[in-house]
Amino acid sequence: MIKTKNLKKIYTTEEVETTALNDINLEIKEGEYVAIMGPSGCGKSTLLNVLGLIDQASSGEYFFLGEEVAKSSERKRAGIRKNNIGFVFQSFNLIDELTVYENVELPLLYLGFSASERKKRVSETLEQMALMARKNHFPQQLSGGQQQRVAVARAVVARPKLILADEPTGNLDSTHGEEVMKLMSDLHDAGTAIIMVTHSPTYAEYAQRIIHLFDGHIVSENIQNKFKI
Repeated sequence: MIKTKNLKKIYTTEEVETTALNDINLEIKEGEYVAIMGPSGCGKSTLLNVLGLIDQASSGEYFFLGEEVAKSSERKRAGIRKNNIGFVFQSFNLIDELTVYENVELPLLYLGFSASERKKRVSETLEQMALMARKNHFPQQLSGGQQQRVAVARAVVARPKLILADEPTGNLDSTHGEEVMKLMSDLHDAGTAIIMVTHSPTYAEYAQRIIHLFDGHIVSENIQNKFKI
């Protein structure tokens, strides 16, 4: 699904040049669950943004579903994102003026789904996430765990091939964090590939493979013995 060759990301200002990613060589298979770990500032979120085609690499190659996309235009990257990738962030990024139902429906509006198909998919997803009873609530009427479940629902309602999760439990207590991690495992069991940035060794254990970053480099990879890739 994903393959990178010597991927680099350099941020340049008038005063300093910072290498956020340095020679990243990485392969991720369809349906795989990968956790990315490392200290703050090591390049984890930058890598996720590059893989998610939100940001563009400075050099190197990036193949997504067999197509080289590292130098693609923003319009093409946006099209690939919309049709293939769902995002879950630490800050839930819900729209306060929209109900739970409307927040989850939003990606389907952008993708041009019919009203009947939108209703079907949103209803199915809210049922899956145990959120149907909250469909007419607004985000501020929900707990943090419920808001993150809405964010996960929004990420998966279009049935993407890949979910990118950046510290999805970072703003949650342990009970709600476990709840979200169980949701992620269920999605992976259903065939969705997941790449998750996390500081938590406990939550990283949910993944099939753990990639460790340090100063923009991949320094180690661990395959979990309890899984087969």
